[in-house]
Amino acid sequence: MAATPSATLPSAFFPCPGFPESCRSLNWRTHKKQLGRKAGTVKVRAKFELNHPPYPMNALEPHMSRTTFEYHWGKHHRAYVDNLNKQIVGTELDELTLEDIILITYNRGDLLPPFNNAAQAWNHQFFWESMKPGGGGNPSGELLVLINRDFGSFEAFVKEFKAAAATQFGSGWAWLAYKANRLDVGNASNPHPSDEDKKLVIVKTPNAVNPLVWDYSPLLTIDVWEHAYHLDFRSRRTDYISIFMEKLVSWEAVSSRLEAAKAQVAEREKEEMNKREEEEEYQAEVREMYVESTDSDAE
Repeated sequence: MAATPSATLPSAFFPCPGFPESCRSLNWRTHKKQLGRKAGTVKVRAKFELNHPPYPMNALEPHMSRTTFEYHWGKHHRAYVDNLNKQIVGTELDELTLEDIILITYNRGDLLPPFNNAAQAWNHQFFWESMKPGGGGNPSGELLVLINRDFGSFEAFVKEFKAAAATQFGSGWAWLAYKANRLDVGNASNPHPSDEDKKLVIVKTPNAVNPLVWDYSPLLTIDVWEHAYHLDFRSRRTDYISIFMEKLVSWEAVSSRLEAAKAQVAEREKEEMNKREEEEEYQAEVREMYVESTDSDAE
């Protein structure tokens, strides 16, 4: 895991003191490249790699063609990764995780230059891993329980997800996410969510924006940029969305992400509880010292 920079570091990429910590890690690997050696020191930079989809290029045919994959992954996804590496080399960002780069450069909605390439690199890898050969069907286990609880039924969820994807104006994404805070939008903190705040939500985002910027845990996404479906479906976005839901979704991947998201939320809550207890103990010690000092002065 790359080191987190100092919160007081002056930089064009850190316009305000401090930045939100990454709330999850999705195993993005960085390739450490040695650039030089001088007086026993090694200068290292992080280089993000273009990861291959977790199946062959033709594995999703006839629902998603090899031609679409070669164009979408080989051209668009590759360009995002390559351009990001060029943008961050030599800056304070070049040894951070991809998630941290996204959070920092989102900059409370005032996007910094690397944001679009960082977020699109992350979004596309997440999208490839949201699908599998022979996908579709119905989810099971806790995922299905939560879908039924939060949307009324699996059929109602599918209808709402399709509508979100179809009505995203212009380019963007539709997401199923696990929301573990009270806030429906970002840019604020909520350290003490209740169980009622923790639920599945469907959101749609423009361009490269993803739910990480609101401290949501993405579980499933569909790319509705035109280049994602034009070669196979022309302008028939709704047909592409239906095929995605019925033939391509990997519910196993979604379930695994839900399990990981809940575990991360539980770990974060445990850490926050420990911090509160430590703060309360410290305040109690301060009060006790104050009382003892007052008593001593009275004598």
